[in-house]
Amino acid sequence: MKFGKQPAPVADINEDALVVHEPKKEAAGVKAVMVALERAVAQAGVSRTAKSLLRLNQRGGFDCPGCAWPESDKKRKAAEFCENGAKAVAEDSTLRTAGSEFWATHSIAELAGKTEYWLGNQGRLSEPVVVREGETHYSPISWADAFELVGQHLRASSPDRCVFYTSGRTANETAFMYQLFARALGTNNLPDCSNMCHESSGSALNPTIGIGKGTVSLEDIHDAELIFVVGQNPGTNHPRMLSALKECKDKGGKVVAVNPLPEAGLFNFRDPQTLSGVVGGGTPLSDEYLQIKVGGDLALFQALGHLLLEAEEQNPGAVVDHSFIAAQTDGFAAYREARRELDWEETGRATGLSRQQIEDVAGMLGRSKATIFCWALGVTQQPHSVDTIKEMINVLLLQGNFGKPGAGACPVRGHSNVQGDRTMGIWEKPQEWLLEALEKEFGIRSPRDHGHDAVETMEAFERNEVDVFVSMGGNFSLACSDTETLEAGMQRIGLTVHVSTKPNRSHVVHGRTSLILPTLGRTDKDDKHPRGAQFLSVEDSMSVVHSTQGRLQPVSEHLLAEPVIVARMAEATFGSGHPVDWKSMAEDYDVIRDHISRVLPGFDDFNARVRTKNGFVLPNPPRDTRSFKTDIGRGRFTVSPLEYLSPPEGHLVLQTMRSHDQYNTTFYGLDDRYRGISNGRRVILVHSEDLAELGFQDRDRVDVVSTFRGQDRRADSFRLVAYPTARGCAAAYFPEANALVHKENVARESNTPGFKAMFVRFVPHRDDDGELELP
Repeated sequence: MKFGKQPAPVADINEDALVVHEPKKEAAGVKAVMVALERAVAQAGVSRTAKSLLRLNQRGGFDCPGCAWPESDKKRKAAEFCENGAKAVAEDSTLRTAGSEFWATHSIAELAGKTEYWLGNQGRLSEPVVVREGETHYSPISWADAFELVGQHLRASSPDRCVFYTSGRTANETAFMYQLFARALGTNNLPDCSNMCHESSGSALNPTIGIGKGTVSLEDIHDAELIFVVGQNPGTNHPRMLSALKECKDKGGKVVAVNPLPEAGLFNFRDPQTLSGVVGGGTPLSDEYLQIKVGGDLALFQALGHLLLEAEEQNPGAVVDHSFIAAQTDGFAAYREARRELDWEETGRATGLSRQQIEDVAGMLGRSKATIFCWALGVTQQPHSVDTIKEMINVLLLQGNFGKPGAGACPVRGHSNVQGDRTMGIWEKPQEWLLEALEKEFGIRSPRDHGHDAVETMEAFERNEVDVFVSMGGNFSLACSDTETLEAGMQRIGLTVHVSTKPNRSHVVHGRTSLILPTLGRTDKDDKHPRGAQFLSVEDSMSVVHSTQGRLQPVSEHLLAEPVIVARMAEATFGSGHPVDWKSMAEDYDVIRDHISRVLPGFDDFNARVRTKNGFVLPNPPRDTRSFKTDIGRGRFTVSPLEYLSPPEGHLVLQTMRSHDQYNTTFYGLDDRYRGISNGRRVILVHSEDLAELGFQDRDRVDVVSTFRGQDRRADSFRLVAYPTARGCAAAYFPEANALVHKENVARESNTPGFKAMFVRFVPHRDDDGELELP
């Protein structure tokens, strides 16, 4: 298969080439368009770029492999994508390939010394490869032999010693087959990327409002009177959200940004598809910016609840929705008593905010009749994350902000189908109704014991309790915490299987035997089936299920679709006579959807409804009927103690973040344009006054030491960069800083790693000769 000349290879990161500029104060604009097109054409050429971008997020096209932000049902732009969506498509549709010559040229030892940036830029995987114990290089293997190897290892093990990890990129049909495969084998070891990001959201939302998802639509965002954007950076992580916030502002709504870092996208948006965004001054987004300390959100929302109740006492019936509370909720009396008094001095220490700032925002809340709270990983990756989100729900319940236009809870999901994967049953703690439904539909016996989540999987690696680890997409070694411990554990496993599109770090810290199985990407045609081309489906961040179908010619004839890979692994494991007809599902994805329609609530007539123009919306009782399917049939007020992060003397609180040139563990480039950081990634952003107090200067090279329960973790050779973050706080890129997160530093209840909760100190870095390295 010939596509012409491949793009030139990239050089690896040279951290000495770091360049720092002033941070930007606005997001998007013409620059975003130019960067997007430049990157796309460089990777895929003009023709493939045009074919892909014109169908990106369009009806009948394919869903962006980046974030899960929804598209409008009513009006869809010709360019329904953002800069980072275009970069994600460029990664998927690239003409670079990594085939047998690549693996023959580079030993695993050599690849282990490369950065993730270099590995990912080698291109699309083009054929299955294997490395066996004692070998130094991956080498080609036939698909038949690869599947038989998987089957041999699974049959030789016991189900509880097998783990099936899932990335959020996996489509609904694949995810359903994948969880069915694991449960037919006899395990609920189904960790997924939700465990590392929004698990805290589900852990808080399910017991309080009866559903683990958001309760708003895109139209609600447009119609809100007040939107809180908490612990998230939409300008980089889900830029199309900026368009929705702009529409809210155009209608007279207000926005409150709550974040330790002054991100450009929180302040001004220059929509490149409007005249004002191209030649005008753009749209100022945030009416108030609360530069909160990392981990101070629980204290903030407790203070807001206190002030709303106080305002209600002064003006009865004007602030609190008593009729809604009486009819639909439980626990209000205990909540009201807990919020009666507030220690403003401690609230100031926890948040870093003044009383006046909080009172001003409380006033906005009190006047609003339709409020939405949006949040992301800045909230979910704290020890007290679940309590924080419950406190946010308290404030929403207080004013009846469910089941009415422009109001509700909005956890902003990251990866394209991470919410859909959970809907399809990817969860280590399945509910009984799901297991019974699978048994009735397929005639299997589903296991009842809970399986491993992501952190528990790492701990099982460490105890040598895993024989087979299968990864459906993703990059587990860089996605989870405590990197050194995790990678050492992965190398104890008997067999690791990576269903991937491009080389990544997990491929080089593999088990004793390792397979890399190349799969079709989101942009690729999937037409090697008896009944012709197939399509898949995804669920966006607001519970809309719609189709996705790639149209580009794959870069290799040896790629298989994910449902086919799952089916053939299952056939090789179970042999003939198994009650599940894996072959029919792999040949015709309508068969998968028919099964889903009989197993999962809300998917009735799946095949017909997913073929409609806009797909369909899954049921959502808080939004649809203002009701709550909790164990008590009501929304639940909760009471949590005040908690915040207090580092030891000489330490700061470190949070991880993404670069603007990055999505999760994929690096598109080395230009964090909005923050003014280019050509390097091993940086720590610290307030200039904190640097001075700690005895360091801007651009000093340091080693970073985190402390947790008396144990230290260390990451060497970072540059300190003076940056206007909140005092007492610091920020570093994910995943370079993951090594600093102790595996037991997690959110209570959800077990999400504490990526926003590290206590760190700095040690001057010395070179190989023991000399201090100066700026």
